[in-house]
Amino acid sequence: MSFSIAAWLGAIAIGVSLGLLGSGGSILTVPVLLYLFDQPERVAIAGSLAIVGLIALVGAIPYILKKQTHWQSVVWFGIPGMIGTYGGAFFSQFVTGAVQLITFAVVMLMASFFMLKPKKQVALAKVEERKNSKILLDGLLVGVLTGFVGVGGGFLIVPALVLLAGLSMHQAVATSLVIIFLKSFAGFYKYLDVLSQESLSLDWQVIGLVTILGILGSFSGNLIANKISGQKLKTGFALFLLPMAVFIIWQNLGVFN
Repeated sequence: MSFSIAAWLGAIAIGVSLGLLGSGGSILTVPVLLYLFDQPERVAIAGSLAIVGLIALVGAIPYILKKQTHWQSVVWFGIPGMIGTYGGAFFSQFVTGAVQLITFAVVMLMASFFMLKPKKQVALAKVEERKNSKILLDGLLVGVLTGFVGVGGGFLIVPALVLLAGLSMHQAVATSLVIIFLKSFAGFYKYLDVLSQESLSLDWQVIGLVTILGILGSFSGNLIANKISGQKLKTGFALFLLPMAVFIIWQNLGVFN
């Protein structure tokens, strides 16, 4: 495989950001595949789902072995999420790749907002009012977003599991990884059909490379995270997402002309 140094560094950055931030790091995958590996929009989004899903699965295993995964929430959030992701991938074939990328850039802005927003303590009464119907709906909506733009959605899943399911942060992170894997698998499965209809194909060498480097990078990210304030990391990453989102929107504004 012959790739640029920037492509290799971009692949490592995906894993490092995942290790540093837990949720939100996978949002780098689509830009890396798109701009550093020169992949078409739909191929990059489909590949992102495969990479994010595999990295999430590997990351989930230690939590599962420690019995920190809340399986009831996996069912209530994950199954609607899989349905939503499949639907998002299905609807993606009716819009252009540029529309998907602009939507993706908006998601990046949302992620940046959530990371910059000061955290508030969740009142116990609020947690006690949680309803499974809200968890189902949230899982479905996040799933649609995942299938349409190819992000894991951890920055939305983790807060939802804390607020709606009443999980601790550790449980929420552990559970979100399993949910991300399930949703990504569902979306990727549908994208195989979408790509086939458009005579596009995945580059499995790139998927394998980015996945392996992403997993290795996540270990490094975990080590660094222990030495730096989590809030500082999130703030820095959020500020990094802003210009990237603006760049993607600017690159694809021609869709509205």
